[in-house]
Amino acid sequence: PIVERVIGSIRREYTDHVIVLNRAHLKRILTEYFAYYHDDRTHLGLEKKTPNSRSEEPKPTGKCKIVALPRVGGLHHRYVWKKAA
Repeated sequence: PIVERVIGSIRREYTDHVIVLNRAHLKRILTEYFAYYHDDRTHLGLEKKTPNSRSEEPKPTGKCKIVALPRVGGLHHRYVWKKAA
């Protein structure tokens, strides 16, 4: 059941949205997805934390804005605070 759940997540969140060209391309996109999965994606079972324990980023003082960092080919994003110029 665990493997089926992981494969379902990979399929729903990524491979259903791209065309896999060959074996090397599949390996590259899966490597990119797993980096996103462990470093950026929050999990309810981990109390909305990431498996690699990304620390919570406090809002900086003064003027700031939220910046979107594209992940997995732009299908997902990680949002961070950035000081406004």
